[in-house]
Amino acid sequence: MKKIIILGSTGSIGSQAMDVIEANPTAFSVVAVAAYSHWQKLAKQILTHHIMFACMIDPASAQRLQAEVGEQCTVFVGRDGLLQLLDEVDADMVLTSLVGAAGIEPTLKAIDKGIDIALANKETLVAAGELVMKRAAEKNVAILPVDSEHGAIFQCLQGRKSEEVDALIITASGGPHFHTPKQLFDDITVSSCLRHPTWHMGNKITIDSATMFNKGLEVIEAHWLFSIPFERIQVVIQPQSMIHSMVQFTDMSVLAQLGIPDMRLPIQYAFSYPKRFAVKGAKSINWQTLGELSFFTPDDDKFPSLPLAYEAGKIGGTMPCVLNAINEEAVYAFLQKRISFSQIFTMVAQGMKEHQVMPIMSLADIQAADEWGRHWVRQVIDNRKGV
Repeated sequence: MKKIIILGSTGSIGSQAMDVIEANPTAFSVVAVAAYSHWQKLAKQILTHHIMFACMIDPASAQRLQAEVGEQCTVFVGRDGLLQLLDEVDADMVLTSLVGAAGIEPTLKAIDKGIDIALANKETLVAAGELVMKRAAEKNVAILPVDSEHGAIFQCLQGRKSEEVDALIITASGGPHFHTPKQLFDDITVSSCLRHPTWHMGNKITIDSATMFNKGLEVIEAHWLFSIPFERIQVVIQPQSMIHSMVQFTDMSVLAQLGIPDMRLPIQYAFSYPKRFAVKGAKSINWQTLGELSFFTPDDDKFPSLPLAYEAGKIGGTMPCVLNAINEEAVYAFLQKRISFSQIFTMVAQGMKEHQVMPIMSLADIQAADEWGRHWVRQVIDNRKGV
């Protein structure tokens, strides 16, 4: 039985991971969970699955959680508590599904302990890809992708040599505003962005899908996961979200991974790899009624997020970390209705221009770059600069 720690267990990915584990009680068990402040949901998970260790980042919520679960569960508190949990709890795998840059340090901590990573936090490799992959290689730790796109590429690459790969093709739904005219972007609302046409996800990643920054982040993540140059990573719009990504080989043949959109599939495959288990309730494609699979080219004029991400990735050093930090803070500002949809793009572009790129040698370098980007956004909003 594989013992799993779930970081971000109350979120969309974490909740579906709990479903996967519950459906496979002889294969997987949850030994620890962590969340930011949703103590009621975490308490239910702990009591239902008899989990002995948990961490709540928010101290007030941690007190409520401890009172609810009593002595049956040890509750760690805060970000330091999360690192302590990872240090003390024995596990075979850590699912990192925390939101944003918060996933970087605990992922590195788990790698240092020699625990395999099921990675659902793309920001970890965007901001710290070189450091994370180097550390994982040194510790002989597997990084197994949970994102549907990277999970698809991972499956297509099984049994293939790297020199056989010509290009990675990452698919995108296009989000809810792919066909919205650019002149209407300033009027785009938070509520319309949160109505994703295909996936049900957390607020941050759903906004990233609307701006297509999620695809930019996925390009950088794919570069580190699969050691492929940026010039050989493509993005194509596939609105039906049936093709989760593709690999083109040197003979120009293409392998694609298809399936009804269901995040339980890549989550379970990361847990069970190299084995495959049935997924309870998973639906098969009805080829008789599927109709068409359509493809579009990303519109870089409307969605400059993609060229900005390619630029940041190629520059390297602290630039991808800064791109991620500025985007993350801008998304939260948009969710709070403090900036417009279009300003997310302009803030990232302007912040990248002003950032002095530095090499990344340690976690401290990443943390400093991350803080620079966040401080820059806050200062811009507070000063009401015209970005």
